[in-house]
Amino acid sequence: MRTDICDTFGIEYPIFAFSHCRDVVAEVSRAGGMGVLGAVGLSPRRLEIALDWIDEHVDGHPYGVDVIMPARSADTGERDLRKQRVDLTSMIPDGHVRFVEEVLDRHGVPPLPDEPRGPGQVLGTGASTFPLLDVALAHPTALVVNALGPPPPEVLESAHAQGVKVGALAGSVQQAVRHRNAGVDLVVAQGTEAGGHTGDVATMVLVPEVVDAVGPLPVLAAGGIGTGRQIAAALALGASGVWTGSLWLTVAESDTSPMVVDKLLAASSRDTVRSRSITGKPVRQLRTAWTEAWDAPDAPQPLTWPLQTMLTGPALARIERARCTELAGTPVGQIVGRMTSVRTARQVMFDLVDEFVDAARRVGDLAGDPTTT
Repeated sequence: MRTDICDTFGIEYPIFAFSHCRDVVAEVSRAGGMGVLGAVGLSPRRLEIALDWIDEHVDGHPYGVDVIMPARSADTGERDLRKQRVDLTSMIPDGHVRFVEEVLDRHGVPPLPDEPRGPGQVLGTGASTFPLLDVALAHPTALVVNALGPPPPEVLESAHAQGVKVGALAGSVQQAVRHRNAGVDLVVAQGTEAGGHTGDVATMVLVPEVVDAVGPLPVLAAGGIGTGRQIAAALALGASGVWTGSLWLTVAESDTSPMVVDKLLAASSRDTVRSRSITGKPVRQLRTAWTEAWDAPDAPQPLTWPLQTMLTGPALARIERARCTELAGTPVGQIVGRMTSVRTARQVMFDLVDEFVDAARRVGDLAGDPTTT
């Protein structure tokens, strides 16, 4: 399974694992892959604490950090985060605030104790993300990945100056080409089956298109990858490795809430939906009463990024605290139908490798010895 991407990062297997949980990141890296910590939603201080912990527990193996800086958003360009929050808060319509409260009230979700109601933190703007990048680059981070757009020039310059590779996610060939032209070191071709922000092109179609368009730039395949057979398929399509995410939501080390884990383990591959109800951009996630409320005819149109995240962030925190099963969900891909038991992250890695070997042997047997034909 060793590919060029393994040599680039000094890893044993071309398996990248995106997770918001530091324990998962460290465990995957120790097991021969590369864990990538999702930094969105963290303050610089919390990210510093998480990376300090990873540094102590990753045993010198490489890891990455993922941030979100959308190419299109309501970013005002204000670099003072407090001022920007005030400006952006004024752009959230009262009708959207009332709608969210009505949804929560219908399901008996109370306010957070001792906290005033109001929009949540600003995510994915220059003011909120550049401080996170400063923290990431102050650690032995091997890879920085930007979602939802080409990395800004200053990100590329700062990372490359320190020998850190930069990647970006793409849901279309056009996005992948923009990433290549911006100067990234790798592209993650993410099909619509994936959890989180996705386009509408399937992985099986997208990956070879992107490989052909940006080669020899390395491409990681993402979307619907949760078994060794699917890794074998991705490599056969020309990818240099795979980017996985949903698979790690139900491992023993994950910090996913038990309530959501139970829902994930019971879900089928048809129980996800692409919805703008969390961030304002299409996110594949569990279908819940929350997503259905935003799909209703009388629902307002979701706001642009980051206004929608500011609107929904406190609501989602209230849902989790109240343990409201009907509204609770998480971004997850269609591979959720195969996530039927809790395993350790190390066991998942071992299973992926074993399944890949079996699949590669099967394909090799089908191909036969070309010298005898």
